[in-house]
Amino acid sequence: MGAVDAHHHVWDLSVRDQDWIAEDSPLRRDFTMEDLAPQARAAGVGRTVLVQTVTVPEETPEFLTLAARYEPIAGVVGWTDLTRADIADELARLRELPGGEYLKGIRHQVQGEPDPAWLLRPDVRRGLAAVAEAGLVYDLIVLAYQLPACVEAAQSLPQLTFVLDHLGKPSIASGTLEPWASDLRSLAALPNTVGKLSGLVTEADHASWTPEDVRPYADTALEAFGPGRLMFGSDWPVCTLAASYGQVMSLAQEFTASLDTDEREQVFAGTATRVYRL
Repeated sequence: MGAVDAHHHVWDLSVRDQDWIAEDSPLRRDFTMEDLAPQARAAGVGRTVLVQTVTVPEETPEFLTLAARYEPIAGVVGWTDLTRADIADELARLRELPGGEYLKGIRHQVQGEPDPAWLLRPDVRRGLAAVAEAGLVYDLIVLAYQLPACVEAAQSLPQLTFVLDHLGKPSIASGTLEPWASDLRSLAALPNTVGKLSGLVTEADHASWTPEDVRPYADTALEAFGPGRLMFGSDWPVCTLAASYGQVMSLAQEFTASLDTDEREQVFAGTATRVYRL
């Protein structure tokens, strides 16, 4: 089956604007499965997880349709409003749509919420509990300073698996490890948490990063989560701001070279397959 890329995106600007992309960014163009597929194959990737990009309800059904159409997509992490009163019914509705069986998780751009304790709000926690009840996981897209709230949320909802995208976006460009490393270890100490070895090159200096700039953060995550709770993700096409798809895969392979064969299989396939039920 090959490796699993547990985190990538696609978008079509003729269907929907991606308002988070700057007007002069090289990301301001369409990125499709046709663009991704040959790069993923060349990197030994056989299955992927497609992850939401914008907080609009129409995107998730579209992604489920894509998953049913494109064989590499084995799972979708979508978006819905966790605070809606009928959240349980909405999750059930999504799973009944064409391609609904590919819905594996839910994500919200917590990184953009001004309230650092957004995850701890009663209405949000009620929504998170519904995600768990539906048999889905919850992807955390947060900034490093929001990790303490992630710890509290995961402690309060042991029935829900929390997947930390991009390791909580540490400040790699500045070379700062603390308090990120301590907060990451606190989160990883909880058995219902998993980390994604993804999105790191874009937290480094895009023009001049080296593997040694990124290595301390990958090493910290490997030590904290262990290979059985860490999964590879490309974060394509956002990663292309700093590296190609192949470079991101090679970097992850370099960081895991000291692991044995079974441990590397966990990082590059086993963890994602188990957590997302691919």
